[in-house]
Amino acid sequence: MDPNDAVLLLLDHQTGLFQTVNDIDVATLRANTVALAKIAEQAGIPIIYTASEPDGPNGPIMPELTEAAPNAIYVGRKGEVSSWDNEDFVKAVEATGRKTLIMAGVWTSVCVAFPALQAQADGYKVFAVMDASGDVSKMASDAAMLRMANAGIQPVTTNTILSESHRTWNREDAATWGSLYGELVPEYQAVAESYGRAQEAATK
Repeated sequence: MDPNDAVLLLLDHQTGLFQTVNDIDVATLRANTVALAKIAEQAGIPIIYTASEPDGPNGPIMPELTEAAPNAIYVGRKGEVSSWDNEDFVKAVEATGRKTLIMAGVWTSVCVAFPALQAQADGYKVFAVMDASGDVSKMASDAAMLRMANAGIQPVTTNTILSESHRTWNREDAATWGSLYGELVPEYQAVAESYGRAQEAATK
């Protein structure tokens, strides 16, 4: 995944839909989505997010998303189930000039799979971030992942996107990337803290 050619698409991370998610802990889903947005911001990856009908029963977009990604572009839809059926959304993606799409959303089998399959057919390279997406059951999620993978869409995790965007520790903003790892994987933060304490002890 080339972050210089990528766009992050966050699809229907709405608080009403969260109440139907059963394949992943909702707190983890929300945390991973926020982390994904922060990763994109740090890597200079444009972010476009959308909701089919935020004033309907699916509820509003999770508020922490806009806090994590202040530069993100919001495209409201007119009720279309698939974001790729909305002309304004597709135009927003096209306007970036990028051909690699990183997608996550709720539900995986609908809100992610439908536009992923459509975009793939239109010539885009698509990555589906499974742990920043949620569905009504593990069966639904597994079926969606298999369907997308069979079409050439690549299922990944948030940590994969983090590492492929980060690429190297030999960079001036390495500390910021380290903090993103710690936020996404608390156990990694513990490793970093123990290493830091060991370094301090060695210099005394």
